[in-house]
Amino acid sequence: MVTVMARGEAARRRLLAAAIAELAEHGELEVASVARRAGASVGLPYRYFGSRSGLLSAVLADFHDRLDEQVMSPRFPGDNWLDREHARLVAWVNFLYEDPLTPVTLGRGTGDGEVAAVALRHLHLVIEEGARNMAAGQRSGDIPADRDPGLCAAAVLGGVHTTVVSALTREPRPDREVLVRELWTFVKSAVGRPDYVAKGAEG
Repeated sequence: MVTVMARGEAARRRLLAAAIAELAEHGELEVASVARRAGASVGLPYRYFGSRSGLLSAVLADFHDRLDEQVMSPRFPGDNWLDREHARLVAWVNFLYEDPLTPVTLGRGTGDGEVAAVALRHLHLVIEEGARNMAAGQRSGDIPADRDPGLCAAAVLGGVHTTVVSALTREPRPDREVLVRELWTFVKSAVGRPDYVAKGAEG
């Protein structure tokens, strides 16, 4: 039983990796192309994901799970909330710059209603997580208490994602250091500490 389950999970991961590669390369996802890339029968993706929308939703969920694991959930090193959030911003920009799915998942989308619903659920979860983080910064006295944590988290999330997607469409792309500096200026203003200089940051 364990061997069968392990084989099944390996097949699912192989199909998911093929779908990610297909979407990153072509900006579109066809089940037959994913199956060919994975060296599987055309019916196998349907067995594991149910439909094209299910496969797209799994790709999107994988992107957001990795973003959460590497960027949103960790407690980054730093002497205070602002220093930790500057470190988070650097990791955030690095993740989005390096992941080939960023333009699709955060930019032009897939045009699929089911997938859009999945994206919206992830968005609400990240905003809730960000609001808790903002509230912690307010309790510690590192950022002012006169801002709504949920609205502020939504503004920062939207600002960072939109700015990075915009940067990814430019030729040449802005240097990451430049992008982090511009975004850090925005984030500091959004949380009410525009003059703060984080350790390791220029301003």
